[in-house]
Amino acid sequence: MRGFKREKHLSTWRQMALHAWRGPGDPSVYGTLEIDAGEARDVVRELRQQSGRRVTITHLVGRAIALALRERPEVNAIIRFGQLYRRDSIDVFFQVAFEGGEDLNGAKIADADQKTAVELAAELEEAARAVRERKTAGVKTARRFKSIPRALTGTLLRATTFVTYDLGVDLSRFGVPYDAFGTVMITNVGSFGLSSGLAPLLPFSRCPIILLLGEIGDRPVVRDGAVVARPILPIGVTFDHRLIDGFQAGKMAARFKEILEHPRAALAAEL
Repeated sequence: MRGFKREKHLSTWRQMALHAWRGPGDPSVYGTLEIDAGEARDVVRELRQQSGRRVTITHLVGRAIALALRERPEVNAIIRFGQLYRRDSIDVFFQVAFEGGEDLNGAKIADADQKTAVELAAELEEAARAVRERKTAGVKTARRFKSIPRALTGTLLRATTFVTYDLGVDLSRFGVPYDAFGTVMITNVGSFGLSSGLAPLLPFSRCPIILLLGEIGDRPVVRDGAVVARPILPIGVTFDHRLIDGFQAGKMAARFKEILEHPRAALAAEL
């Protein structure tokens, strides 16, 4: 199957986990992270000034999760007929609000681990413009679904997912983007004034990780034995337990948090 390679060397638990749940809506695990965003906000301002691009915390989050995924390649995968298939690239999907925030679509940034935060910002800016102008394949496909009788929408979504991901058929010639969502989906509800939240896995995306970014706000934290106010970014995390255990999640979370809280050191070559 184009873009995927079957993983043959699995632990006993991983083999059991692939069959333990019926579908990607069942094995959701929810968690939260609190990121000290002080240094990240400073770096975002500097990158904006240096590049002239509208770099945001969301782009740094995308960069950080892509790098964390690169260190845990077994997580960058899908499940097909009880077998695990790794993706050939690390792709991150950013949700994009349009219609004044009343509708959602998004853009997949391919090879996100090989792109700087500024490059992510530039590519996503162009992709978001195309979404809002309704020029992307994803938006066009979504509009086609509106013409389908509502009673058939769920059936068609499941059938399209099965043909694309389980059978490995590329339907792009019919207007259905191939593997449109990648491994991680990022959505920012903080921009709507929501402090935090948790999102469900989206079954037809076959995306095993969702990061929901809340609103950055000052919160009391302990530093060197003293209580101080720090800008904290809350992130709600949802992942597919068939692919990711606490061990992998913990390792990825530690690396992810390290990059976001110390971007000057972690991304020194990009600054």
